[in-house]
Order: sequence, then structure tokens, then C-alpha cells
Amino acid sequence: MGRLTPENLERARAIVALYPERRSALIPLCHLAQSQEGWLSPEAMEDVAVLCGVTPAEVRGTASFYDMLHTEPVGRHVVAVCTNIACLLAGAYELIEHAEKHLGVSVGQTTEDGEFTLEEAECLAGCDIAPCVQVNHRFFGPLDGPGFESLTAELRAGRLAELVPRHGVLCRVERNVSLPARDAASPGSPAAAGEENR
Repeated sequence: MGRLTPENLERARAIVALYPERRSALIPLCHLAQSQEGWLSPEAMEDVAVLCGVTPAEVRGTASFYDMLHTEPVGRHVVAVCTNIACLLAGAYELIEHAEKHLGVSVGQTTEDGEFTLEEAECLAGCDIAPCVQVNHRFFGPLDGPGFESLTAELRAGRLAELVPRHGVLCRVERNVSLPARDAASPGSPAAAGEENR
């Protein structure tokens, strides 16, 4: 656990090579490192720091600023409930209360089995499906209490794995430098988008 894998180190070096200044690759490398374990471990942040020519403290400072990056372990599914005005009026706080009871955790906590981390989000830009929820940055909604329970049951059973990748993987298709895109869920297999964009 911790250090970037040899494959990810190679990918990271290729990403750094895209930028005129190494430090400009900091955020893309944080996302790459997070995709490895679902969060940015101190060791991974050290690797990113070396690659970007910055200090580990600068990597942590940058990563801790962004909601999409986690510097502490999180669940396999990060569940964010929007509480901005449209979702609030549609029952977001009631949904959060139900979610806390159903999962047995408070906002900001992770279930004992490591399956779910519950978060409150200021705005997910899903007003048309209020109250909306994101699971690993995939949208669901509108949801009520029973709908939330159904969603978590489907996630726990793995029935939504094709739609919702494990936390840390932002996109199913990864762009490799000078290579076609490939399916992030199965390394090495070319994605259709990559074949079309050669």
C-alpha cells in the first residue's frame, strides 16, 4: 500500500512530460494516484511530489483543497447528497437523515465494512433530479428514503459495477500519452473511443 505501482509511475512520467513545468501535472497526478487505492496515501503524495518537483506538503495542501481528492481512506462508494436549494426544497435533509440511519454512520463517516462513505455536497448541479445523489461522481435521483435503500443494496451487491466504478476512478476511459484510450476498468483493453480517435 502507498507507493505508486510501476505501471502508474510510468504513466505519471508520461503525464508530466505533457507540461512545460513539472508542477503543472500536480492535479492530474493526484487523480492518477487516487485511482490506485481510492485515496491519496502519504507515500503516494511523496511520489507525486518527487515527480512534480514540489514538497509533499504542497501536494497535501493542493489535494486537501479539492472535494474530489481524499487524503484519508474512504469507502468503496463515496455517496454525496446534495443539499443546495433545489435539493433542500425537495427533501435533501430528510434524505440525509434517512441515509445516516440506514447506513449507521453520520455525514463524513465510513461504514464499518468500508463499503460507503457518506458526504453532504453543497451543489452537484443536478437540480433537475432533486434531491440528487452522486456515488463515485455518478448521478442518481430523484431519491427518497426507499430509493436510497434500493440504490445502496444494488451497489453492495455489485449490480451497478458497470455504471459506478470503485472510488477514485473518475472516468472509465483513460487517455494514455501517444496511445489510444482504454477502458479503465480492464487495463490493456482498448476502448471504442480510442480506436476511433487514433
